[in-house]
Amino acid sequence: MRGVLFDLDGVLYNGEEPIAGAAEAVEWVRGHHIPHLFVTNTTSRGAGVIARKLSGLGIPAGTEEILTPPKAAVAWLADRPRGTLALFVPPKTRGEFAGFEVLPDAAETGAEYVIVGDLGERWDFPTLNRAFRLLHHNPAATLIALGMTRYWQAPDGVRLDAAPFVAALEHATGRRATVLGKPSREFFEAAVGRLGLVPADALMIGDDIRTDIAGAQAAGLKAALVRTGKFRAPDLDESIRPDAVLDSIADLPAWWALHAAEEA
Repeated sequence: MRGVLFDLDGVLYNGEEPIAGAAEAVEWVRGHHIPHLFVTNTTSRGAGVIARKLSGLGIPAGTEEILTPPKAAVAWLADRPRGTLALFVPPKTRGEFAGFEVLPDAAETGAEYVIVGDLGERWDFPTLNRAFRLLHHNPAATLIALGMTRYWQAPDGVRLDAAPFVAALEHATGRRATVLGKPSREFFEAAVGRLGLVPADALMIGDDIRTDIAGAQAAGLKAALVRTGKFRAPDLDESIRPDAVLDSIADLPAWWALHAAEEA
């Protein structure tokens, strides 16, 4: 292994609280000149906000070190015919799509791309139904999912993420979403490519057995599951087998050193 992809929520922090030893683990990776990238499915904030949050938790990071689904979507859209976007993303994320034509929030027709992220408590029946109507009106419209995370660990308990709402739209329209986030192969390949590596050279560290671990392994990466964040003991009873299970990200330096010694 030559590079590391760090998930954020549940790996480096829970909500607004840093996970003990996270800053030191990232510092160790940097001190050993190991290429790394922060990858997340969050669409509740842009890369700049994430960078400021990490820095406030003792993990200095620039926006170029962070890959988010909106960033991946903008790159994907740049290679496609221009079209009008319908955005179902939080206000803090809308700025990532500056430069594209975006429909007004009340519009129910006219979208070539319907982009769905995590709206959290902003989801309600009229909002979900408007997304359905936009897709139903234009059978050629592309449904874009900014990640397919099922749920996440919030300070008050687990909360639904974007995937259940994307699944509802897929079921209602009979079409499959283009996923521009974890667990899509393209997202992991884009992340590894930013490091100048091939998938087999990289380790993904996450707390979601399916989105992080299974997704990374399907793309050819190694994957380590941490027992923090949304991890639950039954995760280890699934058919998915992580390449490593760490009590927390704080154990990464010792595990990495041991693994390197075994390979030598």
